[in-house]
Amino acid sequence: MIGMTNWDDLRYVLECVRHGGLSGAARALRVNHATVSRRISAAEQAMGARLFDRLPGGYSPTDAGREAARAAERMETAGHELSRSLSARDQQLSGSLTITAPQLMVERVLAPVLQDFGNLYPDIDLNVIAANRELNLTALEADVAFRISETPGDTLVGRRVTEQAAAVYINRQQAARLRDDPSLPLDWIRFAHWPGPPDVLKEAWPERRVRLTVDDMYAALAGVRAGIGATRIPCFLGDAEPEMERLGRLPLLPYRPVWILTHADLRRTRRVVTFTEFAATRINRLRPLFEGRSPMYDTSALYRQ
Repeated sequence: MIGMTNWDDLRYVLECVRHGGLSGAARALRVNHATVSRRISAAEQAMGARLFDRLPGGYSPTDAGREAARAAERMETAGHELSRSLSARDQQLSGSLTITAPQLMVERVLAPVLQDFGNLYPDIDLNVIAANRELNLTALEADVAFRISETPGDTLVGRRVTEQAAAVYINRQQAARLRDDPSLPLDWIRFAHWPGPPDVLKEAWPERRVRLTVDDMYAALAGVRAGIGATRIPCFLGDAEPEMERLGRLPLLPYRPVWILTHADLRRTRRVVTFTEFAATRINRLRPLFEGRSPMYDTSALYRQ
């Protein structure tokens, strides 16, 4: 059946099954609904089988559609394996290298690393995807990933380059008001995806009020700078903010470590090895900053020691 159509059409069938309909497939493939519908119809015509029932609630895969999607998934996996295998053969310090990392890590830590690496290896074409979501290295969305995680994934290999600590940070003027009047309640910035303030904060500051709920660290930093409230922030970010300080009466808090990772098939590719070794060495110099042992650290001096 698969020989009667082409992989390009089958991609649309696969994504429609994966994402539960035309809308999800269109977003995944970055096309419009009409394109998805047209390519699915082309696949059905080539195969001589109905792959989806067109229902009022959307497209529902038939048995033939699910079988086609399974076959397409096998083809996709084989294509990724071939690409990784061919990439691993390339031992030149040239060509493309795609790196992904959280946005704030790119801004605060990795930019000088990338600059120095690019100066040393000008024939390597560096591509950076600054994303808070985890890209799929198996699907070759990136070659190297910086992850802040306890468990980076079974299919990836790499190293845990530094431990991390966090602290509760507050705008300096707000901190001064609390020191002048300890009876004031603590204004708090809540993360939507975190269960709540750490227990030590509840004990040290039983009087709290949530003033803002955010969904990412950029918004949290902006809120603390503006004096809206205090919140938990990794030390490598909080200690570098001149308008903020650590809230008193609280210890450092545990935070997830930093990893540099690649897919197992790429672990011996020369440009991957060269970059990960280079980046790990530079980040290792910043361990005091990540671990909360050097507030207001001058990172620019450390990078080029």
